[in-house]
Amino acid sequence: MPLPTDPIARLPKPTQWLLLVILSGLFVPALQAVHMPAALLLGPMIAAILMGLGGTSVRVPRTPYYGAQAIIGIMIAGVIEPSILGTLMKDGPLFIGAVVATVTMSSFIGYLLSRWRILPGTAGVWGSAPGAASAMVVMAEAFGADVRLVAFMLYMRVVCVALFAAIISRLWVDTSGASVDIVWFPPVDWQNFAITVALALACAWVGRKLRLPSGAMLMPMIVGIVLHVSGVLTVELPEWLLGLVYAALGWNIGLGFNRKILAQAARALPQILLSIGVLIAFCGGLAFLMVKFVGVNPLTAYLATSPGGMDSIAIIAASTSNVDLPFVMALQTARFLIVMLAGPPVARFVARRVGSP
Repeated sequence: MPLPTDPIARLPKPTQWLLLVILSGLFVPALQAVHMPAALLLGPMIAAILMGLGGTSVRVPRTPYYGAQAIIGIMIAGVIEPSILGTLMKDGPLFIGAVVATVTMSSFIGYLLSRWRILPGTAGVWGSAPGAASAMVVMAEAFGADVRLVAFMLYMRVVCVALFAAIISRLWVDTSGASVDIVWFPPVDWQNFAITVALALACAWVGRKLRLPSGAMLMPMIVGIVLHVSGVLTVELPEWLLGLVYAALGWNIGLGFNRKILAQAARALPQILLSIGVLIAFCGGLAFLMVKFVGVNPLTAYLATSPGGMDSIAIIAASTSNVDLPFVMALQTARFLIVMLAGPPVARFVARRVGSP
């Protein structure tokens, strides 16, 4: 609860929203200028954290938040291309082995973080999930984890993974062109856009009515993947809409922060960084095994096994001439899908083991 003495709490709510928008508009381009991954989400989240520490009383309404989840779900569906599925079928056993090993290791790290009470409840499990940070934040909230600590850990790893991947990539090739300028208002096929948004919102409504965990995101994603891969649906989501969606997600996370939760995150920072380093090193070991025994290109293997930051990995891989992009994205996609399926049962298992509700 904000205190009466908090400076922001004394401002009218419209003024608080205006201040939040202005701060977000300052942070996003600043993060983009230094090529920070997920700047469209991190900028609004940082702005909202500052507002939360100042005692703001504004919160993201539930209906727009569920709408943002729906757009995230249909956006993920649009990334799953038939070519990726072909690569998955071709190298299935290799992918399954790498994914199972990564998910097992990340789950064990998350279990230790929860068991040793470094993070409360199942926050360590969700925060250790290797990939799909925005989706994991949504699912963690649906399953009762402290979404603020989950987001803190996930996006800390997104930044670390992207930095390590960029450094490793530079050993083979210059990736200075890996960042691209965002075209906020591209030409839009308005028919496909209307179908995409209507389908996402309708599926989210069904998912909520069925009381599915994270149904507002998972139902549009599942239906969207089926329709997109079969060629029935062309996902059309302009950047201006995605920017609003990312902002809503970032605000929802950041506005929940207060001085107490930030102090808790700061105390756990050394252990969080250690867990991130262990997971990155483990995935690097998997990449080495792929190079040694399967003959995969070293950079391809490293980018494919990097634990998180799929969008940043895709940009780096696409800008590099000697990387097998379908292989990278197929393994990243396979891991994402398995994490989405494995996350809830693993979280429930840890909750029972550590005595969390």
